[in-house]
Amino acid sequence: MAQNPVTRRELLRSAALAGLLIPAAGTLSACATPAGGGGPSSSAPQATGPTSAANPLGLAEDKPFEVVIFDGGYGDAYARTIHEPLFKTKHPKVEIKHTATKEIAKTLQPRFAGGNPPEFVNNSGDNSMDFGALAQDGQLQDLSPLLDAPSWDDPNVKVRDTILPSAIELGTYDGKYCVLEYANTVWGIWYSKKLFDDNGWQVPKTWEEFTALCEQIKKSGKCAPFTYAGKHPFYIYETILTLAAKIGGVEVLKNIDNLADGAWKAEPVAKAAGAFAEIGAKYLLQGTEGLDHIQTQTAHNKYQVAMLPCGSWLENEQKDSTPADFHYAMFPLPSFSGSDALPYGTVHSRPGEEYFVAARSANPRAGMEYMRAMLSKEGAGRFSELLSTLTVVKGASQGRKLTPGLEAAATALQNAGANTTYFRFRQWYQPLHDEVAAATGQLMAGRLKVGEWADRCQKKADEIKGDSSVKKFTR
Repeated sequence: MAQNPVTRRELLRSAALAGLLIPAAGTLSACATPAGGGGPSSSAPQATGPTSAANPLGLAEDKPFEVVIFDGGYGDAYARTIHEPLFKTKHPKVEIKHTATKEIAKTLQPRFAGGNPPEFVNNSGDNSMDFGALAQDGQLQDLSPLLDAPSWDDPNVKVRDTILPSAIELGTYDGKYCVLEYANTVWGIWYSKKLFDDNGWQVPKTWEEFTALCEQIKKSGKCAPFTYAGKHPFYIYETILTLAAKIGGVEVLKNIDNLADGAWKAEPVAKAAGAFAEIGAKYLLQGTEGLDHIQTQTAHNKYQVAMLPCGSWLENEQKDSTPADFHYAMFPLPSFSGSDALPYGTVHSRPGEEYFVAARSANPRAGMEYMRAMLSKEGAGRFSELLSTLTVVKGASQGRKLTPGLEAAATALQNAGANTTYFRFRQWYQPLHDEVAAATGQLMAGRLKVGEWADRCQKKADEIKGDSSVKKFTR
């Protein structure tokens, strides 16, 4: 499969979308060598060492490996100050090369195409690589040995028993566990408790209350009611799809993920899209369409807007510009009507912030051992404290000092219980994500009607479904 020219084009597809000029794979091998000499080809031998209780995955203690971190909302300090030093406590002789970048695809796709990828990759951000294409092209290391290895903390407990089952489910592609979903993200509508308390604004539990609150805030003249990252419409299409699942049930999102006929034209999806199109027409912060996530979040911190949809990474991402008394808080999407399939309190929550080990790297076992360190209670607990983010490691946040926003997210998740939703097409079919994001931006700006939006999303889904070169996934 690795030599199939169709799958290679799929691998490079997201770079083209980002406006990058990537030469053909054969050309890349001459210019993609990292500093220090030539990297391995796809057929080069990989480093291994003897297995033992201290080294269950058999990494070579005398071979280096590279960690590449997306320098976005979480930054890269957690890797430098928590996970890498923790790894070194058991493997002090192993050299770690650390790289941070805001553009994963632009930085790494030439190396993947050239056959010398880094061992460990945090594939995240707007310029991330297409996971579906990576899986189809055989670039993702099978992490089953990691799951079956003894945990970092207790040799009598396997790694698989220390993490949420959903993390394994969501990290599995075509029956193979190959992506570590590490941060357990909770999405909702974020607000300042200080702003709400100072103005007597109440958290809405129904859609009628929500629109009434937007109207109340608008009439107050103190700030705009609502915004989202206009340049990155995923933030608002996530919200639309979560509302659609509340209205129609989890099958709504399963049908979308499974490329079911007419999934984007289902009534719950249309109702949710129409509801937020109305918010876009009446209550958005002026100029939202041209603002990125940092600009809208900074406007939020300056009390220029009351509410915005986001994931639970928000508090950490804004830590340098948030007023001391801002007090981040969040609420789940209000119930749309009394006939909703899912109750009030339902949230979009799923493990995310993806990491993988490159199957064709020189030292993949070191990458898996690095993941084993990440999945320790110390590694995960300190990550939560530093970044105000829950992880998939069971009990890792217990006894840790949590910030107000993280407490709010943890409480929302606890209150939701089994009533959580998620979708997977964004990771499986990045071209569909790109099209849905673009169409949703047009919807919120009033340039597409709901029916036109649904037609556009459905057309792209149908194209992917009918494209035999694209690997299909189901849930």
